[in-house]
Amino acid sequence: MMTDVWFVVLPGVLALDMTGPAETLRLAGGRFRLHYIGPDEEVETSIGLKISGVAPLPEHLPAGSLLVVPGAEDSARWFATPQAETVRRWLTRQQPQIHSQQLTLVCICSGALLAARAGLMHGVACTTHHDVLERLKAAAPGALVRENRIFVEDRGIWTSAGITSGIDLSLHLINRICGPQTALEVAREMVVWLRRSGDDPQLSPWLRYRNHLHPGIHRAQDLLAAAPQRAWSLPVLAEKVHVSPRHLSRLFQQHLGISVRDYLEHLRLAVAEQCLLQGQRTEQAALAAGFSSPRQFHRARGRAS
Repeated sequence: MMTDVWFVVLPGVLALDMTGPAETLRLAGGRFRLHYIGPDEEVETSIGLKISGVAPLPEHLPAGSLLVVPGAEDSARWFATPQAETVRRWLTRQQPQIHSQQLTLVCICSGALLAARAGLMHGVACTTHHDVLERLKAAAPGALVRENRIFVEDRGIWTSAGITSGIDLSLHLINRICGPQTALEVAREMVVWLRRSGDDPQLSPWLRYRNHLHPGIHRAQDLLAAAPQRAWSLPVLAEKVHVSPRHLSRLFQQHLGISVRDYLEHLRLAVAEQCLLQGQRTEQAALAAGFSSPRQFHRARGRAS
């Protein structure tokens, strides 16, 4: 069965907010039919690329459709345009279909702001990019805004965090609509090996503890992230980044506030959780991530919770 997907295209649209989900859905074996609609026939995206052939906003969408509202490069600017106001009013008219779940609303990044201004987020659990969470709360005081989430679903309304999270959400929708095997095949095709779930924090273990400028620590983190399942010892890691084991331990504590061992454990937990999501048994997932046993994996899980 084919599912229609309607992307609302406005001037200043974040290119990856639109193309990331569109390309992800396109790869799902022809299960989604993509449409691009908006007030203008031609728009310029955040990267300067112009998109033409944008269809007018239809008064009604077919039941069962996905309605995707991407974010904008500078939402304070681009969501204050006459075109954005036209879309806001149009979204308000779609409210009965959305709230009855005849339409599935999908907001990428700051797209949630436009939906909030259309009155669609009152009483709805939602999220957005961490930089605009406060603006979302102001736009919809009755919304249940969730912080530090990749995506959130509430009664057929999906909202996601910043930019690339639209790919994560699209993979999750493919999993829901087409099944896990199709979602896994698309993820592999896109080389998105570590598919995040909605409950994962926006700063995943692969990105956390990276907000520093020390090249030696970055080299150590790169090595650990490339092969977290490896039986790393502190002396071996320190030798590869050309510092002493004692100095490397001190650097991690000073710049990251975490030990080398604990940092590696965070990475291994992320790998194990992904293996579990892909259907592996606990023992398989634990060993694939570098834990010596399921018991060690469960202990690490307990420390992280």
